[in-house]
Amino acid sequence: MGAIGSAVDRLDAALGSGLEALVRRHHQRRLRGLGHPAVADLPDDAPGWAPGDTPPREGNHVDVLIDGRSALRAIDEAVRSARSHVHIAGWHLEPEFRLTRNPGEPAVADLLDDVARRGVDVRVLLWAGPPLPFFQPTRRSVQRIRRRLTAGGRVRCELDARERTLHCHHEKLVVVDDEVAFVGGIDLSRLAGDRWDHHDHPPRDTTGWHDVAARLRGPVVGDVAAHFRSRWQEVAGEPLPAPTTPPPAGRSTVQLVRTVPEKTYGFAPRGYFGNLAAYHAILTEARRLVYLENQFLWSIEIVDLLVDKLRRPPDPDFRVVVLLPARPSNGKDTTRGQLARLLDADADQGRLLATTVRAVDGDTEGSVYVHAKVGIVDDHWLTLGSTNLNEHSLYNDTEVNIVTDDRELARRTRLRLWSEHLQLDESEIDGDTTEVVDRYWKTIAAEQLRRADDGRPPTHRLVQLPAVSRRSERLEGPVRGLLVDG
Repeated sequence: MGAIGSAVDRLDAALGSGLEALVRRHHQRRLRGLGHPAVADLPDDAPGWAPGDTPPREGNHVDVLIDGRSALRAIDEAVRSARSHVHIAGWHLEPEFRLTRNPGEPAVADLLDDVARRGVDVRVLLWAGPPLPFFQPTRRSVQRIRRRLTAGGRVRCELDARERTLHCHHEKLVVVDDEVAFVGGIDLSRLAGDRWDHHDHPPRDTTGWHDVAARLRGPVVGDVAAHFRSRWQEVAGEPLPAPTTPPPAGRSTVQLVRTVPEKTYGFAPRGYFGNLAAYHAILTEARRLVYLENQFLWSIEIVDLLVDKLRRPPDPDFRVVVLLPARPSNGKDTTRGQLARLLDADADQGRLLATTVRAVDGDTEGSVYVHAKVGIVDDHWLTLGSTNLNEHSLYNDTEVNIVTDDRELARRTRLRLWSEHLQLDESEIDGDTTEVVDRYWKTIAAEQLRRADDGRPPTHRLVQLPAVSRRSERLEGPVRGLLVDG
């Protein structure tokens, strides 16, 4: 049995490697054919910005809003204060969703109608849903949503069906008066889970939800507003005035980076692949710490970069820490397969740690879905937005992220996230990142996995991902990559 299992493992690995090579070559041909630098052609000395997308803008203020209670409250306040217009783009919006949970607060459809009643222009741009009702949200359900939002005759809502086959419009953004913008991973919806949750992640009737968004002020808001305008004008056929660039509002240099597949819009006939370029640029430069929170991890190119770092660490103290959902909505086996590649590259050197979180309160336990899309490298680079680390988000869905080289913001965001997941004060983990990973992350996550394996109840939110074997469905990731990329 052992010999048979070993032979199957070798065959699985060989076939997986061959299919991964096909995916790489397919992506390289596609990008080069469009006139974009292919992944292999991107410069290794790039400072972490994405060439070919909007340029980095100086003078911005960025508030990182962790979890739904914080982010949704801030969106609610901004929408209520609108004087000119509110522009929303999302994968999904549920009209009865409430941004705040105080008694008597209106549903988002009623809030938008109230704002529009004051003379504020409210425009909502949603994905129309898949052409065939194989998964949610279906086109019929989205059309019902549109009728609900526009029932009062004051709110405009357009449905965007210009997606690539098997893909969607996944970005999530809100622009108010071209003065403040929100970019992140949070949809105004309860579809597949209620996005309203908070730092403590208490067990509740529905799935807990960990997510992150950014509130932006300053010149980069003009880029967010211009992106919405470009999409809206093509879908709605309504010309909008060009947004004015807001004055400086802070000290952060911020770049808006996008994924817009080619031949989807007239304003981007060759597409934009800024998220792929930005991740490549910074992961190539990583020296001591790569910290990723993401819904998926099955991009072959991203994993290639991490594999190279793990095999040839740039520093003896180099660490990779990833936070993923225990059960992704899809692609679970593909994520596990790519983690298997990372485990092989790590070769038991302890440089890689894959974790998840759940809701724990005494004897009560519940699930928490990790939906955040955050990357922090060496405490000097930060990205967040709607972009997953898979072929959908890096090549085929519309996505919007921000990137910044604000060291203090990157470090402060990491400390806030780590404080939440480790359930420790920031002061306790404000030290050498390698020491914190080895002392706290590894110890807590491994102990909680042992407790789970022994059938004992958890005592902590963090846990090492279970059953991440070195084989673990190696083939499914590259097969999925070939099928979904079109």
